[in-house]
Amino acid sequence: MTPRLSGLFGTSLVMKKQHHKRRPLTSSSPGMPEALGQSEAFLTFQEQISRVAPVNRPVLLIGERGTGKELAASRLHFLSGRWQGPLVALNCSALTPSLIGSELFGYEKGAFSGAERRRIGRFEAAEGGTLFLDEIGTIPMEVQEKILRTVEYGTFERVGSPECIEVDVRIIAATNADLSAMVEKGEFKPDLLDRLSFEVLFLPPLREREEDILLLANHFAARMAFELGREEIPQFAPEAVEMIERYSWPGNVRELKNVVERAVYRSDSSLITDIVFDPFHSPYPEHRTLKKEPESDAEADMPSTDDLMAKPLKEAVRELEILLLKKALKESKHNQKKAARILGLTYHQFRGLYRKLNIED
Repeated sequence: MTPRLSGLFGTSLVMKKQHHKRRPLTSSSPGMPEALGQSEAFLTFQEQISRVAPVNRPVLLIGERGTGKELAASRLHFLSGRWQGPLVALNCSALTPSLIGSELFGYEKGAFSGAERRRIGRFEAAEGGTLFLDEIGTIPMEVQEKILRTVEYGTFERVGSPECIEVDVRIIAATNADLSAMVEKGEFKPDLLDRLSFEVLFLPPLREREEDILLLANHFAARMAFELGREEIPQFAPEAVEMIERYSWPGNVRELKNVVERAVYRSDSSLITDIVFDPFHSPYPEHRTLKKEPESDAEADMPSTDDLMAKPLKEAVRELEILLLKKALKESKHNQKKAARILGLTYHQFRGLYRKLNIED
């Protein structure tokens, strides 16, 4: 029986997408990587995976850190006709440029210093299956050329050997880099990008999956409690729920998993009240000899209570609202959904206030 794979999206429950009531979409087939979500962005991405998986062509996955690129690659493999073949993964950023070529294509005994025996590479290991190349933007140009020839002709040579080896492998590549910009700078081969991008799938960041955040948090909490041998299923207090839903999650699902597991582990009760987003935040005050400078222009311009009291109420309220909205927009890098969460507003409330104040940001 093929072992089940678990990943960043969560566990698996069987469901169908329904119009009257949306429930989490999941998978439960043997060997199928698990996924959990109910947001429109998540469902759309899963449908894209299902559509392209059976097509025997390369797929390029683009997404921020922590969005689950390796899990998506696994689902593409297990939904394809190659699902009984090997799934071989290589994180290209984890190797030095001099090692990537030999790791991908293998080498013969004596090919270089330290090559005491023949070793097959990842392409040969993935014969009849799928090769997942993560962080493909870090591959040096000379190795890109060899990958291009392998993709085009299905053949390559081991390092230190003139023998031509045929291979049948589907490539799935992933990156969070702008490969088109790298092509323009001469840092990535345009022909290779063309060959790898038969289909390009963008993984939705967690901030675009608002309906999934609490769903995933509850899942990770329950799984952590089970791992710790606790009988009660953890519950999040209302203030903890508010913190989780308002946070922007720059590290996406991986960060959510770490934050929730940390909260469960540190809690002496099944009711989770304390959420720590930054474990590196020191509990000790920083020693200062000078007065702290304002953190931003918006804070420097923040009026005092006396200034506001000297103005008519409507004018004072409008001035304060404008300054708060501008500060939230600056902190969120002008992402209005994130700015709304910072201010404790819904996106529609934020948009209404933004239009009402006629802000130029």
